[in-house]
Amino acid sequence: MTQEQTNSLIEHGARRYIITVTVVLCTLLELIDTTVVNVATNTLMGNLGATISEVSWVVAAYAIANVIVVPMSSWLSSLFGRKYYFAGSVAIFTFASLMCGLSGSIWTLVFWRFIQGIGGGALFATSQTILKEIYPPEKIGMAMAMFGMGVIVGPTIGPYLGGYLVYNYTWPVIFFINIPIGIIAVFLTLTYIRDNPFEKKSDDSVDYLGILLLIIGIGSLQLVLEQGERNDWFESQYIITFTLLAVGGIIGFIIRELTAKNPIVDLRVLAKGNVAIATVMNFILGFILFGSVFIYPIYMQRFLGFTAQLSGSMFMPGALLSGMLMPVVGGMLSKGTPPKYMIIGGFLITAIFVFWSSFIFTSNTGTEAMFWPLIVRGFGMAFLFVPLSGLTLGGLTGKDVGQASGISNMIRQIGGSMSVAIIGVLNETLSAQHRANILDHVTTDNTLVSDRLNAMKAGLMSATSDAQHASQQALAFLDYNINKQAAILSYIDIFHYMTVFIVCAVPLVLFAKTYKINKDDLGGH
Repeated sequence: MTQEQTNSLIEHGARRYIITVTVVLCTLLELIDTTVVNVATNTLMGNLGATISEVSWVVAAYAIANVIVVPMSSWLSSLFGRKYYFAGSVAIFTFASLMCGLSGSIWTLVFWRFIQGIGGGALFATSQTILKEIYPPEKIGMAMAMFGMGVIVGPTIGPYLGGYLVYNYTWPVIFFINIPIGIIAVFLTLTYIRDNPFEKKSDDSVDYLGILLLIIGIGSLQLVLEQGERNDWFESQYIITFTLLAVGGIIGFIIRELTAKNPIVDLRVLAKGNVAIATVMNFILGFILFGSVFIYPIYMQRFLGFTAQLSGSMFMPGALLSGMLMPVVGGMLSKGTPPKYMIIGGFLITAIFVFWSSFIFTSNTGTEAMFWPLIVRGFGMAFLFVPLSGLTLGGLTGKDVGQASGISNMIRQIGGSMSVAIIGVLNETLSAQHRANILDHVTTDNTLVSDRLNAMKAGLMSATSDAQHASQQALAFLDYNINKQAAILSYIDIFHYMTVFIVCAVPLVLFAKTYKINKDDLGGH
């Protein structure tokens, strides 16, 4: 687009703020729904008569649909027009939220969560473009900072909000809460958001084979990552089958998109600018963002006895700090600060958070010990998302901007899914190793062990006259403590691995080229 065309799309006054609130709120809703269901697992099992394995599909279905739609959003937006594509996606998300809440069986809920994920994926991917077009060049950084607030805050408050609603109301409310906001968002989108008349519409020829391979490859990969641990990974024929489909589908997809005349996802953009380097950085961001959110709540609820609400609230101060710093970061970028140096700083601060976490994980850690590390996490995250958008899209023009944005968003989501899967495997393996090491020192010959068992037996005998039962309970309690200590030690090891992972990846940013941040460098398509 020419400068004159770009300027004609800029909004002013109340209209700009209404559009900003609309798209940021929609993005926030979408990202909240990626984690809001996690804390409702037990409730869903009880109310819908489902197993833990069946309930896991409620989370997996949304994630699979999400990761498929995100890289296609640039093409779909061009096909339908951005205004109507966004409004339609909000409508799909809202209607699916209604049907999720009305679901009377687990598999009906899974189906509507998949549909909800289709609508949600588009909200996340298209919001960046809308914000990019309505702000003048000197305020693009600020616009993307507001968008970044939703990206950081959404996954953080999801568990807290879910815990609060499930505890105080009923599980359908976690879906019904989306409905009034969605209806208002559809109205505001159709009323205030203008379509881009200068955007070249998609070619009539549709890359159906590319779409099919994308669905098979990326969808199967996400399924394996979401369900692998619950199905014993490659001990399950089911997981092996979908792993083969993922490998075959992704390889076929890459070949197809590199050779197709009008690809759904133009992978050739990875060779331009800093897209390849930034894609790796986005993967790491997703890995750390979702990985830390995954470990902390499990530790707090499983070993410290925190409620879902309390564990969720622990993330709020850091998330609020990120939100307050986002405009500052956006302003620094708009004034010419090279994004790669901010990214390096953000990752190093995040590495401090991860390493610090390895020292505070004990069997009786208090809330005050976790407060400051999580504050540091929020500080580090504030210096990552918006600069990474600038690094990804710097030096790109036209359709390349949209393609690079779609790829980077997809990779960040896959990074988050892989972190959860890898952490789950590492936790299981390392816990078994630590348990074996602890048991080597826990023998009846050890006076400390025997004294503790006798003390527990004596305490239990005061409540029951059955000596055998008291002895069995004492042994069970000892075994629980051994498993607890082994799990905590495994989390400490994982934090050490994550620290090394981050520090080793940081030097890659130094190879990035420096581009002037302008109107096209911080948005998406």
